[in-house]
Amino acid sequence: MSRSFWLPMPIHSLLLFVVWLLLNNTVAPGHIVLGAFLSLVIPILCAPLKTEQPHVKRPLLALRYILKVLGDIVVANVEVAILVLGPVRRLQPAFVAVPLDIKEELPITLLASTVSLTPGTVSSELSSDHKWLYIHALHVTDEQALIATIKSRYEAPLKEIFAC
Repeated sequence: MSRSFWLPMPIHSLLLFVVWLLLNNTVAPGHIVLGAFLSLVIPILCAPLKTEQPHVKRPLLALRYILKVLGDIVVANVEVAILVLGPVRRLQPAFVAVPLDIKEELPITLLASTVSLTPGTVSSELSSDHKWLYIHALHVTDEQALIATIKSRYEAPLKEIFAC
């Protein structure tokens, strides 16, 4: 799909125009002209900032991944509630360094977001060489088991989804 200079992101332009009119709650001529102007100028200004991202190669696997993550969020909520309601001295918080096999920014971002969405864990930092993801976990009894779980449950499917 070729993109012209005047309309580099047509869907974004349309959404900007519609959102502008909805936020102003009017279809007055002045707002239509201003909305059209902004919906053309903003994408032109932002187009040079856009970087090419890997595309989803296996959409059905992506859907399965989303369902798996939603299920893990529910299970982790229950586990964290049990841990938090129990004695505090039982908690064993730790920082864990997870080695990464994926190199592209979008899959790494999705992995870090998945870890942060799951209660009890949060992504804290990505190494400057993009080879390690540092995670803080609320309760870690076996660091290697946590690393293996993250790599098999989240990183491996992302590698397949994006074919990286």
